[in-house]
Amino acid sequence: MCQLVESIKLKDGKILHLSYHQNRMNRSVEELYPGARPIDLAKAIVIPENFRTGLFKVRVLYRQTIEKVEIDPYNFRTIQSLKVVQHESIDYHLKYTDREILQQLFALRGNCNDIIIIKNGLVTDSFAANLLFFDGQNWVTPTTPLLKGTQRQFLLEQGIILEKEIREEDIRSYQKIGLINAMVDFDEMPVININSIVY
Repeated sequence: MCQLVESIKLKDGKILHLSYHQNRMNRSVEELYPGARPIDLAKAIVIPENFRTGLFKVRVLYRQTIEKVEIDPYNFRTIQSLKVVQHESIDYHLKYTDREILQQLFALRGNCNDIIIIKNGLVTDSFAANLLFFDGQNWVTPTTPLLKGTQRQFLLEQGIILEKEIREEDIRSYQKIGLINAMVDFDEMPVININSIVY
């Protein structure tokens, strides 16, 4: 069974959205290993003194139990353009370390910085982020993400974003696209003008 991963934001010594990561981990373990003992994520993450100032990514690698915890400095990616790519059978509803199919799609980006993945005519995600679309009043996120991200779930519960079915042909009706994930909050997400989308 392939290894799973949780990527968690550590900022100035504080682990962010831990309960969301714990819930996703619980669901993943229950799906793949029914009856397995729950993993206590909070106990597994020990923050060394030299990681208590600044921004870091915590990667928790696990199957039935946690196998490794990595902490590394995090730098934001520059994203200014997106390439629309298609895949009709991609499945990434569990956060596996094996991202080969995503890597293959990312390789199709050409001169763009990232991709928009279309599955069966519906907008899903980018290479490593959930997508948000601005319609002039609200930020909406597709109802069909490949992976239901923790930041996405937090923003939905807070009422900051809304869910909506977005088809490929709907993309041009929006003004801007934002990219969020566990490491990139709503307030700091890259925002791309819709004219910077390449088909």
